[in-house]
This record gives sequence, C-alpha cells and structure tokens, in this order.
Amino acid sequence: MDKINDNTQDIKDMVREKYASIAKGDKEVNMASCCGATTPSQEVYNIMSEEYKMEGYQEDADLGLGCGLPTQYAMIKEGDTVVDLGSGAGNDCFIARHEVGVSGKVIGIDFTPEMIALARHNAIKSGYNNVEFRQGDIEDMPVLDDSVDVVVSNCVLNLLPHKDRIFKEIFRALKPSGHFSISDIVLVGSLPEALTSAAEMYAGCVSGAIQKDDYMSLISAAGFEEVTIQKEKAIVIPDDILSNYLDDQGLRDFKNGDTGIFSITVFGRKPGSKDSMIDVMTTAQVCTPGGGCC
Repeated sequence: MDKINDNTQDIKDMVREKYASIAKGDKEVNMASCCGATTPSQEVYNIMSEEYKMEGYQEDADLGLGCGLPTQYAMIKEGDTVVDLGSGAGNDCFIARHEVGVSGKVIGIDFTPEMIALARHNAIKSGYNNVEFRQGDIEDMPVLDDSVDVVVSNCVLNLLPHKDRIFKEIFRALKPSGHFSISDIVLVGSLPEALTSAAEMYAGCVSGAIQKDDYMSLISAAGFEEVTIQKEKAIVIPDDILSNYLDDQGLRDFKNGDTGIFSITVFGRKPGSKDSMIDVMTTAQVCTPGGGCC
C-alpha cells in the first residue's frame, strides 16, 4: 500500500494523480469505493454518494464522487454567481446553472486537468454558455474578491491539507452577506494509524478528514456567521475495504471503538449587507476630489 508523504506538495500531487485516473474511470466503481480511490466493495454499492433528484442533473457528469447534495441546500437564486470548489466533471455546476438561470453564472474550479477537460466537454455538449471551468488550486482560488454570491463544494476540502486557508479564500471571494453550502467528511474520534497513513484512504476522502469540532471552528475562525450543519449522516466503510488496511484484531477494535466518520453539509454566511456595500461604492464615486460633496 502506498503511504502518505507529509509534504504538502506531495499530498497535492498524489491527489491530482488519483483523480486524473478517476476521471477516466467508471461511476459504479467509484460509488462502490471510497471516493473512487480504494478497491471497490463487494458488500456495499453506494458508500458515500447520494442520489440526485434535482433539475439540471447530468448523469454523464456525475462520477459518483460526492458525499452529499450541497446544491440542494445552497439557496441559490436566479441571477447569482456560484462557484463550485473541486468541480470534477461538472455535475453540481450544471445543477447550479439551472438555479441561477440565464442571468446568472457558474464557475467550477478544479486542479486536475483531466477533470477540467471532461467538465468543459460536458458543458459544450449541452450548449451551456454561462458555465465556466477554471483550473486552479482552491487554496488560492482564481476568483476576484467580493465577487461571488454562493460557494458550493462536494467532498473536496478533506482532500487538501490547509483547510483553514480554503475557508479564508471562500470568505475573500464571497460578496458581503454571501454564503456557502459545503458537503464534506469529518471525524469524531481517531482513525487507526494504518488508515491515516494509507494514500488510498487519503484520496478516498477518509484519512484527510479532520475532527468535526475542529472543522466547525475553522469556519468560525475565518469570520463566517450563522454556521449551521444542514445535514449529517454516518459513513460506514465496508469490512472488505477495511480489511485491506487492518488485520482481524484491528478491524474488530475499529468497529467496536468510538470513532465515527460522518458526511456533513454545513452552511456559513459572510457578514455584511449587499445594500450597504452599494451605498459605500456610490458615495465613493460621488465624493471624489473636486466633486463638490466634501
């Protein structure tokens, strides 16, 4: 089994390589494994992802890599600008596009070239002209300050080491009073070392997850208000996957222990008022040197 290197760039390179392979893979294999990265289970078909029943859904763009339905809870309105972090083949972007309508815009960001190419192909195939896919690192988002109404993401932040930086980036990109809805994997309790050190389990959205309380604290520390868990469900990793990493005793200890793996969909809002921002901008335009108001 490949081991995780503690170097941040090595982790990103490993995830990028895994997801480049996943982009060419089969949805059923992805859904029967942990985010498409581990050996598929023969016991459970759908480990993390949920069934989409939303307008805009594209089966070809659904790779079975999500762990929630953030677009369902994101309160997207017509005319909004929406950013999807880790957009994959584009499915959540296409659902968001249905919500924003022709007057809105959706931007998908992913750091895997193969995923970007696949998403762009799906957008062109459907004739969408208000969905854009940008290759980039979500720890340094290629998005302007205060330019986004809603941010969504589906089982991606757990893959990157600097989650605090990502929430700060989301805060920077959102307009005043803008908000996010993010589905992700979190932990309660500690995973066995054999799982935390396995590269497949990291890319499989498990060992890169952090404690639930720490995750929520990072959101508040970034400056967000109204931080709320919109949905939570337990994730059960099947025995036939765990047995690739744990011996019989380790498997029993893990199953009888108090460690929990959960998918949460969490909401947060950036403070401020769009109206007050407009007032400030208007005043700044009027009160220029020689403008007569000062």
